[in-house]
Amino acid sequence: MRLLLHVCCAGCACYPLKKLRQVRVEEKDLEITGFWYNPNIHPYSEYQNRMMTMGYFSQKEKLPMIWKDEYALEEWLEATRGKFDLPVHSAGQGRTPLSWKKEKRCEKCYDLRLEKLAKEAKEGGYDYFSTTLLYSKFQEHEIIKRICEKLRNEYNISFYYANFRVGWKEGIEISKKMDLYRQHYCGCIFSEKEKRQQIKIDEKRI
Repeated sequence: MRLLLHVCCAGCACYPLKKLRQVRVEEKDLEITGFWYNPNIHPYSEYQNRMMTMGYFSQKEKLPMIWKDEYALEEWLEATRGKFDLPVHSAGQGRTPLSWKKEKRCEKCYDLRLEKLAKEAKEGGYDYFSTTLLYSKFQEHEIIKRICEKLRNEYNISFYYANFRVGWKEGIEISKKMDLYRQHYCGCIFSEKEKRQQIKIDEKRI
């Protein structure tokens, strides 16, 4: 059974790859191929850094890769731009217009990348697709799962789901032992801004 695994970065691939290599389907091991397509990463120097680290990791782990080396910043901005109003049904549930806008932006970003994954998996004759986005506790897990389930139906290809977040600490330990580059924001320009703002807030508290 062949599985195409979308990889967002090397650090997030450590634990999912380890667990997937332990999986057996119909008494056979999964044949895993990595898939790189992450036009959200900003700036370009960060994009190159993460891609090079993923290249190093894939060589060390003997993980075959499909590289969609497309720094499609314009396409990503077009997919995620727009203003999203706070829906009436969420009023009083602790959600602000800002948090709603972020959630919708992330959803558009996931959809762009994961549809590329599902299409590649279908055209390549893979049996399953999955993503390392399911590993990070900072990602919108349920939204990612929902999008993958939607794509499973649209492309008629099986989605391999696992809550890789249970291995959060183990994945960090593996990445540190391998001396992998570890970033401090998800990748997009908005998350970079949020991280820098948080650093300033933390500095003021010192």
